[in-house]
Amino acid sequence: MRGDKLLSVKNIVKTYPGVIAINNFSMDVMEGEVHALIGENGAGKSTLIKTLSGAITPDSGTIEINGKTFESMTPALSKKQGIEVIYQEFTLVPGISAAENVYLGEKTSDGIFVDIKDREKKAAELFKKLGVDIDVTRQVKYMSPAQQQLVEIAKAVSRNVKLLIMDEPTAPLTVNEVETLFRIIKDLKQKGVTIIYISHRLEELFEIADRVTVMRDGCYIDTKDISEINRQQLIAMMAGRELTESYPKRTVELGEEVLRVEHLTGNGDEDISFNLRKGEILGFAGLVGAGRTELMRVIYGANPKESGKIFVHGKEVNIKSCSQAIKEGIGLIPEDRKNQGVFLRMPIRWNIIINNLKEFSNGLFVSRSKENKVSKDYEEKLRIKTPSLEQRVGNLSGGNQQKVVIAKTLAANSNIIIFDEPTRGIDVGAKQEIYKLMNELVESGHSIIMVSSDMPELLGMSDRIVVIYEGHKTGEVEKSEFDQNYILDLASGGKEHGSK
Repeated sequence: MRGDKLLSVKNIVKTYPGVIAINNFSMDVMEGEVHALIGENGAGKSTLIKTLSGAITPDSGTIEINGKTFESMTPALSKKQGIEVIYQEFTLVPGISAAENVYLGEKTSDGIFVDIKDREKKAAELFKKLGVDIDVTRQVKYMSPAQQQLVEIAKAVSRNVKLLIMDEPTAPLTVNEVETLFRIIKDLKQKGVTIIYISHRLEELFEIADRVTVMRDGCYIDTKDISEINRQQLIAMMAGRELTESYPKRTVELGEEVLRVEHLTGNGDEDISFNLRKGEILGFAGLVGAGRTELMRVIYGANPKESGKIFVHGKEVNIKSCSQAIKEGIGLIPEDRKNQGVFLRMPIRWNIIINNLKEFSNGLFVSRSKENKVSKDYEEKLRIKTPSLEQRVGNLSGGNQQKVVIAKTLAANSNIIIFDEPTRGIDVGAKQEIYKLMNELVESGHSIIMVSSDMPELLGMSDRIVVIYEGHKTGEVEKSEFDQNYILDLASGGKEHGSK
């Protein structure tokens, strides 16, 4: 049940040099509601979150919470008001255990010293209540993105929160984990906890949200009861234009085989075989932890293979490193683009050419003219939105960061490109641009392997789909046989009854 007004943001303004991040923004959030906040990347959502958490100070405006008015927050003051944030980018300490991360900075037992066993016991009980299986003694740096996200969620819900802000909490989660999260949210809501829920997965909002507020270009657009609006209306409000999530059509005649994997074993996968043709987008389906990313890392040389063979253009290759994969024309757009795909503190132009320095060098030194020309070409070709190629990649939106990773891969002359979760954390409009780029790539003769946990994306973009379950291939489905329930069955360990 929704109660009185818990939070009122009034006329917040935040500017950076040359950019108005939040422009006179106001919104109200009621006690005990799930209030969705949506907008395209760059709309101002992250800046607003940081304003509420005390990470940044607004130029003007006020924040009213629990009847108290503040001109700005500090992290300590925000927590004192009962505000907790689960950020899209993890805030975990990699070198300590899940239990220590959950209770970091919290006193969980009497005595001067930290009782690790007590923390592990309490954390195990918390994860059991959340309905997830996590080894609380394991260092989080060895955990998958999904497991790390669950630690973040546990850390937030372990505190006595009044306002919980969730930024893309389901991005790395499986279907079952999402159901668990939604159960937790509903339980918290019944207990009077207020939740601001941010997600690019619009279908989630209709299941979990009570109301939704739309931001665009730092401005308030509108607030609606979720029952009063549909998906297309939300998309139009976000984009300021009519925009559909349909998948762009392409007419590419598939060519010769460019990659063949035979009985590949390694990095937790076993006896996997498949092939890829020129001009094809080959999808890989499976639940989080099934072994899809692990397989791609073996093919790319980031992890060693134990047995099996890899053929590129009919020639067997023994790829032992990423640099060797690049020489063979294989590129990887990784799932974790911020930590593995780009150098966030370096400029765009530097990131684009880093995988192919030899081509841009005159002897010992990089040719700045070549570097600038190629970077400018990719900026225009991929429609990277930036005021300058000297802009740090970390200052770009998620969609534009993804374009820089693609540019880096293309600049290294890759003709086989692995896209691992190509649109994770990317807004609707940017997704359309990524899909269009992928189509343009295969139309120009490239071949793509696409790992995705987004079933509509897999069905909409793939020519074929290979399904992986617990490190084994359970099926391979032709486009004419695409069926969501069938693929989910294979992804859950079901036996194939279709094509091989």
